[in-house]
Amino acid sequence: MGEIMQDKVSEVIDVCVIGAGPAGMSAAVRSARAGASVMVIDEQPVPGGQIYRSIKEGGHPNGHILGPDYQQGSELVKAFYEADITHVKQATLWRVDEDNRIFWSQYGSARNIIAKQIIIATGALERPFPFLGWTLPGVMTAGACQIMMKTSGLVPSQAVLVGTGPLIYLLAAQMLDAGVAPKAIVDTQTPDSYLKAIKHAGGAFKGRKVLLKGLKLLAKLRSSGIKRYTSATEIIAEGTSQVERLTFKNRGSKVSLETQTVLSHIGVIPNVQLTRAMGLEHHWDSIQLCWKPTLDEDNQTSRSGVFVAGDGSGIGGAIVAQRQGELVAVKALQLLQTSKSEQLSVELNGLRADINNEMAIRPFLDTLYFPPAQALAPSDETIICRCEEVTAGQIRQQVKQGAHGINQIKTYTRCGMGPCQGRYCGTTVGHIIHQETGLAMEKVGYYRLRNPIKPLKLGELASLTPLEQSFMNKYRSRGTSHVTSTTSVHQPANEQSSYTQ
Repeated sequence: MGEIMQDKVSEVIDVCVIGAGPAGMSAAVRSARAGASVMVIDEQPVPGGQIYRSIKEGGHPNGHILGPDYQQGSELVKAFYEADITHVKQATLWRVDEDNRIFWSQYGSARNIIAKQIIIATGALERPFPFLGWTLPGVMTAGACQIMMKTSGLVPSQAVLVGTGPLIYLLAAQMLDAGVAPKAIVDTQTPDSYLKAIKHAGGAFKGRKVLLKGLKLLAKLRSSGIKRYTSATEIIAEGTSQVERLTFKNRGSKVSLETQTVLSHIGVIPNVQLTRAMGLEHHWDSIQLCWKPTLDEDNQTSRSGVFVAGDGSGIGGAIVAQRQGELVAVKALQLLQTSKSEQLSVELNGLRADINNEMAIRPFLDTLYFPPAQALAPSDETIICRCEEVTAGQIRQQVKQGAHGINQIKTYTRCGMGPCQGRYCGTTVGHIIHQETGLAMEKVGYYRLRNPIKPLKLGELASLTPLEQSFMNKYRSRGTSHVTSTTSVHQPANEQSSYTQ
C-alpha cells in the first residue's frame, strides 16, 4: 500500500474512495483486487472509521471488552493493508467538482486529482439531542465515549446514559465488561413504540439474530443491577462549571441523579455534507427522520460515476456498509470495463440480495427507537446551535416573523455558520420549522452548503498554484530558487472559494 506524495500521483485515477470505514475499506479492497488504481482519502491516521476505530490487523488490546462485532473488523483492516491502495491519511477533503476533480489538504498543503469513479463513504453523525445543559462540561455523546474507549482505553465512572437506541445498551455492556458500570440508563423510549413497531414484524423476523443480540444485552444489564428508567421526559443536565446531576420525569415523578458524566444518544443520521455541497439529489426519509442522497439500486447518485456506500446512504450498520462497499466497487468496475460484465452482473445481483436481507430489520428498529419529542421540539431556552449559541426560542421567533426556510433562519441567526457548518443543528432547526409551520420537511429543506465544506487555510489554498504562475511571482527577489510543482489551479469562473459560509 502506497503513502501519498504529490509528485508520485498521476493526474487521473480509476477509483477514489472518500472515507476509510467499513464501506470505504471494502470498496477500496474490491476495486484494487480487480486491478483498478485506487486512492483512499481519510481524516484519521489509520483505517477503520468510527465502527472499527483503532483496530489493527491482529485485533485490539481491549477487543474482549468491545465485543466480537468490533473484533471482526481486523480482517478487513488486514485486507486493506495488503491491497495495492494509495492511502491518503490525516487529510481533510474540502471540495469535489463536477469534473470529478477532488481537493484535499494534508500536512499544510492542498492537493487535487481527478477520479474516473468516486465512492463516498463518509458514514454517519450522531443525531443531535439538545436539552437544557447539554453544553455543560461532562456532557458528551455515547459515540464520543466509544472513541475514548477505542483509542485510549478510558472509561468514565458513575456515568449516566440518556437517550434511546441500540448503542446505549451496547455501550453500557462494554462499560460493564471494562469494570466501570454506568450508574444508570435513562431511556426515552415509550411503551407505544412497541405497538408502532409491530407493523414491521416481518422484517424483524428476518433480522431475528440482531434482536437476539439485543435481548441478551438487556438480560446482561438487568442481571448486573444497573438501574434503568424508561419513558423519560423533561431531561435537564444541571451544574455550574460542569454537570453535577441529571434530572428528568419518569412516569410523572421527578428523578435526580448525581453524576459528573452524562452520555447522550438518540441514534445516528447520514453525513450528507459532502453530497449536499456537490449538488446531488436528496430526499427526506420519514422513517429514519433524516435526509439521504437519492440512489439507484447500485447506490449510484444522481451524478453518473459517483456512489455512496455505508451509513452515509442510510443507516444500516457495519455489515450492510461492507456489502454496499463491495456493491459500489463492482458497479464502478463495470463502468470502467475492467472485467467481464456478465460476471460482475452476477456478483451485483448477489450483493443486492444480501443487502436487502440485512436491511429488512431497519424499519422495525427505526420505529422502535424513534427520537424523543424533546429532541425534535426543544424548549425555548435550549441552545440549538452550539457554535453560535442560538436557542430554540430565537429560531421560533424568526419563524413567527415569516422565516419559513432553513436558509433564511441561517441568514438571520447565523445558526449553521459555525465551525461544524450545521452538522449538529441542521436537523433540529428543520424540525422546529416543520412543527411551527406544518410545512413538509421537503419544503423546509436543508442548509445550502458551499465549498470548502471544511475550514481551509489560505496557505493551503495558495499551495495549489505554483509560485511562478502566481501574481506574486513578479515580486520575488532575484536569486530565488525555482519552484518545480506541476499542480495547476482549478477554479471555476463562477465561484470563489476563500471562505466557508
